[in-house]
Amino acid sequence: MMQNLNLAILQADLAWENPQENIDYFTKEIISLAENVDVIVLPEMFTTGFSMNATHLAEPQNGKSLSWMQQMAKEKQACVTGSLIVEEKGNYYNRLYWVFPDETLKTYDKKHLFTLAKEEQTYTAGNQKLIVEYKGWKCCPLICYDLRFPVWARNTEDYDVLLYVANWPEMRTSAWDALLKARAIENMAYCVGVNRVGEDGNGYPYSGHSAVYDALGKQITKSENHHEVFTEIHELDYKKLHETRKKIGFLYDRDRFSIS
Repeated sequence: MMQNLNLAILQADLAWENPQENIDYFTKEIISLAENVDVIVLPEMFTTGFSMNATHLAEPQNGKSLSWMQQMAKEKQACVTGSLIVEEKGNYYNRLYWVFPDETLKTYDKKHLFTLAKEEQTYTAGNQKLIVEYKGWKCCPLICYDLRFPVWARNTEDYDVLLYVANWPEMRTSAWDALLKARAIENMAYCVGVNRVGEDGNGYPYSGHSAVYDALGKQITKSENHHEVFTEIHELDYKKLHETRKKIGFLYDRDRFSIS
């Protein structure tokens, strides 16, 4: 029988454009996690907050923050994922790293850039979806604004977990809650959203609302402290997920399509 997956979500008040302070905070949180955690999820741009100051903050492909993620993954024997500002060949990317316990990695560059904040004027959009396989589970990690675009998330790969790392502002919290639940239901997958709290350097507040939903849209997150910093571990049930899919069978009727 396939084992369950223990997933840790870290909702944090990110220090604005201060990578070392954020790294120090997350180090303490990760080190204190239980030994049986399988995947550790950090917010979008977890070292800086959602900044357009890429020329100052961008790291190279194999920069200090990635090395830290590899160190944490090796030490905890767990996958670590979250996004960073990365420079490659003169372009800047909002890049998610998925780091395995053996320090190997996969990457995903945010496809849907947030034009309201002029993200597209600084960053280059990605065009490749990522499906990660780990311990028999298939995970699809995406970034923040991607949540508004269901076609990009559509479960054509039979993934088990859809995961969003985010800096989603408080003023649109109702959309965050509704869309996470909808993505879980329509894709018959666990849907995980990890957001930040606090206020960024531009004065925008964030209310967190990090959550995990099951394939029927039921929220299984324990915490009600939506505006607070917290770390939670949730056990995702592989058998229950696939029994639900088999019994209801909605994915058998999904549309077949390709994205050009």
